[in-house]
Amino acid sequence: MAACLVSGQGPLIGTIEIFGLSKVPKEKVRNALGAEEGKRLPRSKTDAEAQIEGIEGIVKANLEAVCCEEGKAVLYIGIEERGGPHFDFLTPPETEIRLPEEIEKEWIEFVASISLAARRGNFSEDLTQGHSLMADPDTRRIQEKFVDLAAKYHDVLVGVLRQAEDGQQRAMAAFVLGYSGKKKQAADELQRAIRDPDATVRSNALQSLNALIVLAERDKEQGIRVTATWFVEMLHSVYFTDRNRASIALVNLTEKRDAAMLAQLRDRALNSLIEMAAWRSLGHALPAFILLGRIAGLAEERIQELWKESKYEDLLKQVKQRGKRRP
Repeated sequence: MAACLVSGQGPLIGTIEIFGLSKVPKEKVRNALGAEEGKRLPRSKTDAEAQIEGIEGIVKANLEAVCCEEGKAVLYIGIEERGGPHFDFLTPPETEIRLPEEIEKEWIEFVASISLAARRGNFSEDLTQGHSLMADPDTRRIQEKFVDLAAKYHDVLVGVLRQAEDGQQRAMAAFVLGYSGKKKQAADELQRAIRDPDATVRSNALQSLNALIVLAERDKEQGIRVTATWFVEMLHSVYFTDRNRASIALVNLTEKRDAAMLAQLRDRALNSLIEMAAWRSLGHALPAFILLGRIAGLAEERIQELWKESKYEDLLKQVKQRGKRRP
């Protein structure tokens, strides 16, 4: 599913998911939202967020509509309460620099191509080379050009990603940098970029890092090092896309059941994972469900069994029992 604008002219709301609450009742948020399941999306995202932020104890709210399930949108409402978990962003850069025109040109063609591929239902991609290569031939052809452009302009891409005032320029750089042959250096820069103040930059950086995680596991000689720390902290973000992409990255990172990573997840983000695993959009809930299963020490086959049988409560019991056994 794709993210869409919150608009009174958009699709009907199929599901509302509110996350980040521990003190403020959900009903207060629903009342302030002024929208409900089965009705249209709020006419103004900004106004709806302001209404929610007016509730005592809430310091920030973010609305994100994701389209579509059975023709209806899933409306995610992220909340940060006063004194609650907080995900820090970097200071916005202020330098007026841009990417070369040939990168911008290929990027525009890529966006159009990926949209056509999505309409055809051709979403499959290969990440084994450390960057995305789509099965769709037209899209793949452009991505292969990114490999050459990233080799030619590696330092320029890094400079734009770190310093450009324009968030769209940084977002393009975050995606194309993943195609650089200097994978180790690219991974370092992209891990910094997942704290960018722009949501699209973070999203593109996370996409690029997911492919680098795959390559790091396949080819350890490249020395690519992707740590879990900022992905774990991102599970406290008020932005649905942050949480969703971070949880996918963490599924890849914890595939080998690194004890330190799983302990970090439990200690820093257990409550976030529990509420995400309960999301009614199954594709969005699955990564958190898998991570909880790994925290509980369950075999992958058992996690899949619990998932297929919709035994969320059974999973939580396993997680709690594991916690009691910890020294």
